[in-house]
Amino acid sequence: MSLKLGVPSKGRLMEKTFDWFGSRGITLGRAGGDREYAGKVEGIDGVELVLLSAGEIPRELNAGRIHLGVTGTDLVREKLGQWEQRVEELAELGFGHADLIIAVPQLWVDVETLDDLDEAAAVFRRRHGFRLRIATKYHRLIRDFMKSHGVADYQLVDSQGATEGTVKNETAEAVADITSTGETLRANHLKILGDGLVLKSQATLFRSRTAPMAEEDRAAMAQLIRRLDLD
Repeated sequence: MSLKLGVPSKGRLMEKTFDWFGSRGITLGRAGGDREYAGKVEGIDGVELVLLSAGEIPRELNAGRIHLGVTGTDLVREKLGQWEQRVEELAELGFGHADLIIAVPQLWVDVETLDDLDEAAAVFRRRHGFRLRIATKYHRLIRDFMKSHGVADYQLVDSQGATEGTVKNETAEAVADITSTGETLRANHLKILGDGLVLKSQATLFRSRTAPMAEEDRAAMAQLIRRLDLD
């Protein structure tokens, strides 16, 4: 057995995660070339690196197939119901920052808040005969957020591609999406509601509460926690 650590398999999240562990004396890397998904760990015994997509890591933590995983706060809270019972946050890593927000067309000059959106949604339904559509990949988080703010007269439509383009393409009237700088939203003539911040997300190290652990796994976990200065 070995302690399994899941890390994003490509891009800046992978590189930054490797850097974060490297600065603490633990070297992570691919076992082969750039297309190799087997990982290697140097500087600590009993830890196995598993390279996964960031979106897979919450699922693998929840299933107990990995003991630790680095992924975005947004992905864990979206994909795992009652997430705090499934995983534990060990450390925010200080990169991968993004905000989950609700945005509407800039032309909607009278819509600046969620209350405004609620009123606009009621007018929209009377005028068009169907609910105002909000395109998103974050159905759980947006439903919970809207419910907590008393907004009900809308429907969520799934966005698999570029969410910001759905308004221009007339497949949605508003969007709920992740943004880092807001530039893409502005380029698509969208504005963030003044109280439309749903979640501030960043790359975070999570521990599975469900993964089985042998005695040697517990020892490796304790050593890793000390090395990362998390105790």
